[in-house]
Amino acid sequence: MKLDLTPLYSHTVGYDRFGSLLDAAFSSERQNAGYPPYDIELVGENRYAITLAVAGFTETEIDVQVEQGVLTVRGKKEDKKKDSRYLHRGIAARSFERKFNLADHVEVVNAQMDNGLLHVSLQKEIPDAMKPRKIPVSTVATAALEGNADAA
Repeated sequence: MKLDLTPLYSHTVGYDRFGSLLDAAFSSERQNAGYPPYDIELVGENRYAITLAVAGFTETEIDVQVEQGVLTVRGKKEDKKKDSRYLHRGIAARSFERKFNLADHVEVVNAQMDNGLLHVSLQKEIPDAMKPRKIPVSTVATAALEGNADAA
């Protein structure tokens, strides 16, 4: 599914990659088929948590990386006994790769395993230059007086 967001671009500035993010989201959902399941949680004003259900994986079989605003979590299951004969195999042990596009200024703080769940903590740190600031409004006469005072 390809979305044409061209009409939106005439009313926005700086959202050039928004269309590619949507396309990536639609295509990745088809590829991953929902494995492993995950939650995204808002845990504070500028803090988030992603929890992935990775039962059966150990810390050494999980790889967490951040590159160019994309958080990638990979699981590579080591092959164990090949001679096992399962009558039913319902516990997924296949390798996976799950990607999350991070917003600007969102940083990964840490990742922890606990009872088959991988918890990834994120924090949004807005630089001071990006925070809202009050711009004083003055009259032309006041601005001219201030300009003369600076010249003196």
